[in-house]
Amino acid sequence: MAGNNEKARKAAKSVKKSQWKKALKPRYSVVFHRPKTLKRTRSPKVPRVSAPKLQKLDAFAIIKYPLTTESAMKKIEDHNTLVFIVDTRANKKQIKDAVSRLYDIQTKKVNTLIRPDGLKKAFVRLQPDYDALDVANKIGVI
Repeated sequence: MAGNNEKARKAAKSVKKSQWKKALKPRYSVVFHRPKTLKRTRSPKVPRVSAPKLQKLDAFAIIKYPLTTESAMKKIEDHNTLVFIVDTRANKKQIKDAVSRLYDIQTKKVNTLIRPDGLKKAFVRLQPDYDALDVANKIGVI
């Protein structure tokens, strides 16, 4: 009984006066910044993309076909320029590289426009040492 009585007295004493006191941490900034916590890398159970990505544009995908209209023929004869319908996502540098890879010719410059029907037309001006008529014959435009 004496042991229980002693325990009860200690408990009452500790309840009356608080043993635990929090020391205030000094704050040096008026703005609260959330503390940085551990950021784990993702390890997904299922892939985020269900379908594989589309193929990148290669030379055969960039140039669709040469244009054989009357105005295109005039460009070939007068301005040493070949006219192609190309992929709309291709830029001038890609078109230039594709033409040089496919037809083994050097281009001076490339002009592009998007037609009202949504196709991209490329005017490929050849270097003076290449003849557009010969290249057009080789391709099969004429």
